[in-house]
Amino acid sequence: MAVLNANQGILHRMCRLYCQEAEERQDLYQEIVLQLWRAFPRYEPTAKVSTWLYRIALNVAISNLRQRTRRPAPERLGDEPPEVALPPEPGPDADDLAQLYRAIERLSDVEKAFILLYLEERTYEEMADILGITQNNVRVKMHRVQDKLRHLLTQPA
Repeated sequence: MAVLNANQGILHRMCRLYCQEAEERQDLYQEIVLQLWRAFPRYEPTAKVSTWLYRIALNVAISNLRQRTRRPAPERLGDEPPEVALPPEPGPDADDLAQLYRAIERLSDVEKAFILLYLEERTYEEMADILGITQNNVRVKMHRVQDKLRHLLTQPA
């Protein structure tokens, strides 16, 4: 599916925002792809493909997050010690990026959707289509989310 290949990056970034563990991200990615495949017969050619894709992917990500928070995964017990995650590769912006992701994790599901679309450089018109709200509402909510994120970035975790 060419549409999926062209938009893989956004799907992976969305999974990163809504899932902390690599295994959960992979599961979410697979669920999004499955739902896109199921919804494709209902796709209206008059709508932008990216808008359709975002809407389905965001709905799946938020539904998945709500399911996980209602039903936390049981802890694994085993004889072997748990693996320790390696720190991220050092880079000029690794600390800043990690701080940004920690702040984004503290946002609500809906606020994360706004930030994701903003980071993907979507226009307010596209955001309104994807989220199913007016452009004015997008502007107001985007301003509030940006203010909240700025506040979170200036406070200790």
